[in-house]
Amino acid sequence: MPIYEFRCSDCSELFELLVVKQGEEVELTCPKCQSENFERVLSTTNFNMGSGGGNPSGGVRGQTRNCPGGSCTTYDIPGHTR
Repeated sequence: MPIYEFRCSDCSELFELLVVKQGEEVELTCPKCQSENFERVLSTTNFNMGSGGGNPSGGVRGQTRNCPGGSCTTYDIPGHTR
């Protein structure tokens, strides 16, 4: 479920929107001033790439290869998969 961040063009308030279903239509207004004038902003991320416990085999592994548009890197991140 992606979380999108927006900045109100009228009052500069930053607010977020959690998208639960793909294609879901949501009426979006600024929670502070109720304006419909806003822009989407680039969200910051917060994650740790590494094993964290001194176990090098339990961390993130990356594989870099040549792709038609340049180089591509694929990361294998530990955790549950579908």
